[in-house]
Amino acid sequence: MREIALDTETTGFKPEEGHRLVEIGCVEIINQLPTENKFHQYINPCRDMPDEAFRVHGLSEEYLKDFPKFEEIAQSFIDFIGDSPLVIHNAAFDMTFLNFELNQFGFKKIPLEQAIDTLIMARTKFPGSPANLDALCRRFDIDNTDRTLHGALLDAELLSEVYLELLGGRQRGLSLSADDGSDDVDISILKSEIKHHYNLEKRSFPVNDAELELHKKMLENLKDPLWNKS
Repeated sequence: MREIALDTETTGFKPEEGHRLVEIGCVEIINQLPTENKFHQYINPCRDMPDEAFRVHGLSEEYLKDFPKFEEIAQSFIDFIGDSPLVIHNAAFDMTFLNFELNQFGFKKIPLEQAIDTLIMARTKFPGSPANLDALCRRFDIDNTDRTLHGALLDAELLSEVYLELLGGRQRGLSLSADDGSDDVDISILKSEIKHHYNLEKRSFPVNDAELELHKKMLENLKDPLWNKS
C-alpha cells in the first residue's frame, strides 16, 4: 500500500488573497514504512515574502527567485503523488493551496477525499491534548531537534513517523499504548493475528492412572486448601 506524507510552505494563509506556495515536500510510505523515495521542490512565488511567513520558514524572496515557478514543476509533482492517499497535518490548508495552484494553471484538482488528515486523527485519539506536529513528536519521542524552522520536507519526514505512531506504531492492531491508558485492546484483531501467526491444531494431553494417583496424594497432603473455604 502506497501513501504520501506531504507538507507545504506558503507566503501566507489564503491563496485568494494572493498568497502562493513556496515549498512542497513529500515522503513515500509503503506498507506503513517511510521509504527513501521523496519529492522536494522550492518554488518561486513571483511575489514578495511577508515578514510573518519568513519568520516561520526562513525562505526569502531573494532565495526563491531562481527556483522554478509552480506551473513548471506541477506535472512532476502530480506524477509523484499519483492517486496515492496523501497524509497531511491540517489537510484543509495544504489542499486549498495545492488545488488553487493546480486549477490556476489548468491542472486537475486533487480530490479532497484523497487526503488523510493527521490533525483530525490526533484530536480524535488524544482529545484535549495539543495536536500540533511538535507536540506529537514529543508525545511519541520522535527526534525533531532539527526543526528550528518549518520546512516542507523535514516536516513531511516527521509526519510520516507521527502517522505511523497514530496508527499504532510497532504495536499496530493491538493498541497497547501506555501513554494515557485510553486505548483498549481490539480483541477481534488480537484473535485474528493469533490465528494467523499461530495456526495450531488442537492437541490432546491425556493423564494416565499413575499421574492421577500422584495428584490425589498431593491433594491429601495439602492443609486447609482454598477450595474448602466458604
